[in-house]
Amino acid sequence: MNPPVALSVAGSDASGGAGIAADLTTFSALGVHGTAAITAVTAQNTVGVQGVHPVPAEFVAQQLDSVLDDIAVAAVKTGMLANRDIIAVVGDYAAGGRLPNLVVDPVMVSSTGARLLDTGAEALYLELLTHATVATPNAREAMVLQEVAGLEAADELGRLCPGWLVVTGEVTATEWIHHDGQWSELPGEMIDTANDHGTGCTFSAVVAAALAAGKEPLDAIVGAKDFVRDCIARSAEWDLGAGRGPVAHLMVPEL
Repeated sequence: MNPPVALSVAGSDASGGAGIAADLTTFSALGVHGTAAITAVTAQNTVGVQGVHPVPAEFVAQQLDSVLDDIAVAAVKTGMLANRDIIAVVGDYAAGGRLPNLVVDPVMVSSTGARLLDTGAEALYLELLTHATVATPNAREAMVLQEVAGLEAADELGRLCPGWLVVTGEVTATEWIHHDGQWSELPGEMIDTANDHGTGCTFSAVVAAALAAGKEPLDAIVGAKDFVRDCIARSAEWDLGAGRGPVAHLMVPEL
């Protein structure tokens, strides 16, 4: 039988901890075939982002066509979309029904604090959210989207997403889930480590992989939290780089 297929629309990470690298490794770990449309090439490491080179929006569209016209993609996740033009392209494909089981991770700022989205492009994410099966902003991103939309309460942001809104907990390790007008809490346990680079990308990639495999959104979300926690625990003692190191997406065999 063919494996389920997921598509990541995101940027590269030279250090391998986040972005396309994290997404494809996560897909592989879960038995899902990963495809990709690269939106930007970044020069970054565990210390920070040294440079960002967005891919022309027309070429992002060409990559999407190359994959979608040939392979039966069962779920799609977005990561770094870099600028207005790329978000608009992805929004057009979503509106046209070409991005099934869409998981929107509105990447705006890296874990080291570097901005990964052009100023003023946040508003375009609001339209993209309306096509999402699951949206996974962290608390900072959710607050920005709420402010850009002129919303007074987080409930209103939840209503923009017709599916599931998950506000991921970077500080508290607790996720907050909004669905059908109700909030629920998904508590977690903090792990004392500096190795948390790429956790947001990994979380959304697991959700997309699970949706591609036919799981229900809530099961995908709960599974993503467990998977990310295990990734952090396995890499807790790693010493890769001088800053915020990557998490362990794969079980590492003895060489």
